[in-house]
Amino acid sequence: TQRSCPTRNLPAPGYLNSGKCPSMRITQDFVAVRVPATSANLGPGFDSFGLALDLWDEVGVHATAGATHVTIEGEGAGVLDEGENHLVVQALRMGLDAAGVAQVGIQMRCMNRIPHSRGLGCSASAIAAGLGLARALIGDPEALTAEDILSIATEMEGHPDNVAPAISGGVTISWMDGELPGMLCLSGEAPIEPVAFIPDFELATSKARAVLPQQVPFDDAKFNLSRAGILAAVLSGQNHVIGAGTNVHELLMAATEDRLHQDYRRQSMQPSHALVTWLRGAGKAAVISGAGPTVLSLESIDPKVQADAQAAGWAVRPLKLATSGLEITRGNLSKINGGCVFV
Repeated sequence: TQRSCPTRNLPAPGYLNSGKCPSMRITQDFVAVRVPATSANLGPGFDSFGLALDLWDEVGVHATAGATHVTIEGEGAGVLDEGENHLVVQALRMGLDAAGVAQVGIQMRCMNRIPHSRGLGCSASAIAAGLGLARALIGDPEALTAEDILSIATEMEGHPDNVAPAISGGVTISWMDGELPGMLCLSGEAPIEPVAFIPDFELATSKARAVLPQQVPFDDAKFNLSRAGILAAVLSGQNHVIGAGTNVHELLMAATEDRLHQDYRRQSMQPSHALVTWLRGAGKAAVISGAGPTVLSLESIDPKVQADAQAAGWAVRPLKLATSGLEITRGNLSKINGGCVFV
C-alpha cells in the first residue's frame, strides 16, 4: 500500500525565500493532474537513474469547506486510506504549507493504474501528484516551482530517483548535495522499448533496502561506475563504440549489469531474480525495477517469451517511455507549456 507520510512544515522553498511571492491563496475550486509510473536504478544506477513509463495515475480535486474524502478507482481501491492519511492528500497539504496557503477541505477522486508496492514508483507518483494539485489549486505559475516540487517530494520520499522522472518524464539522473536534491534530464532519443513483468506479490521498499550492506567491495563499485557511464551514454543516444559492444543491444546488455544491489536482494524476491536471469540468458537487457519485485526489460520481448512469462504468472506490460511527466490537466495552469508542471 502507499506510505503515509506525516504532515510537517519544511523550510520555505525558493520563491518564498527570495521574496518574489510574499503571499499565495487558492484561486481554483476544481483541478486535476496526471502522473506517470517510474522505474529506478535500471541496473547499475542505484538510487540515481530513473525513467518515466507510459502508465498514468489521474487525480482530480475539489476544494471545499467540508471534510476530506478520497474516492479510489483501480489499484488500491478498498485498501488505501480514504481520508487525511492518503499519500496524495498528505503531499497536497505539504505543498500548500510550503507555499504559505491556508488548508481547505478536499474531495478527491483517484484513477489508479500504477501497481502498488511493485517497484514502479507508486509512492513517488502519488507525492508528485499531490504537489502538482497544490500548485494547480493556487493557480499561480510562480507557485511551487519544479525545484520546490523536487525538494519537497524528495523530503517525503526519502530519495529522488523515482520522483525526478515522475516530475519531468523521460530519463533522469538524480543525486543529493547535502540535503538538496538535483536532477539531470537526459536529452536524445533513448533507444529502448520497455516491457514490465509485474508479479502478483508485493514487496515493501523498506524490506528490499534492509538487506543491502553498508559496504561493498571496491571492484564492485568500480564495475558499477563503468556500467552506469555506459548506461547514461546509451540512454542519451550516444553509441559510437570501439572494441566491445558493437551495437545498441550489446551496449544495453553491458550497461544494465549490476553488482551493488540486485544480488543482495535475491533472497527477498527469488522469482524476480530468476526471471532476470532467464531474460538475460535469452538476450534481453532485463533488470529489477526499483526495489522490485517487478522486472523491467529495456528491450522488446518476443511473443513466445511473453507467453512463457504469462504462463508462469507474470503480467507482461509493454510500455513506452513517457517523455513528459507530472501534468496539470484541469485548471488555469493547464494551458502553460502543454500543462506540464515542470516549467
